[in-house]
Amino acid sequence: MRRTASRSAAAPAVAEPASEPDAWSGPEQTAAPAPAPAPQPLRTEFEFELPRGYVDDSGTVHRHGVMRLATARDELIPMRDVRVQENPAYLSVVLLGRVITQLGTLSMVHDGVVENMFASDLAFLQDFYRQVNAEGHTRAAVTCPHCEEPFEVELGGSRLGES
Repeated sequence: MRRTASRSAAAPAVAEPASEPDAWSGPEQTAAPAPAPAPQPLRTEFEFELPRGYVDDSGTVHRHGVMRLATARDELIPMRDVRVQENPAYLSVVLLGRVITQLGTLSMVHDGVVENMFASDLAFLQDFYRQVNAEGHTRAAVTCPHCEEPFEVELGGSRLGES
């Protein structure tokens, strides 16, 4: 009996916290799920800097430009071009003329501009086109396994022919 008395004497000393919800409470007691992160807008334009630059008729060098993502139409229409049918290597010139939306202070970029670029700039733009149109991005965020610092890595090769 002594144990019983001891237990009953200790029972009033243990109080249930008033702020704790009951385990059987309804959905209003459960934590709301974390909101989903907002979707990132689709990036359709990509800035670039030409290694040498396009030199226009007045001698002005244009290096900074913008390329947009290519559409299926952008890749199909050049196939009807006589220059492409005669020389398939001309495809990239016509295609780049369609997707480069800005180049320096030029009012308009077209295949005539692209065909007068230096070979190194053309190779740069061909590689850049492949990178931005392959997966929609060229870089991936990663974390260093040693120091746990975040950084970005290039997914595509930086030289023509790399992947």
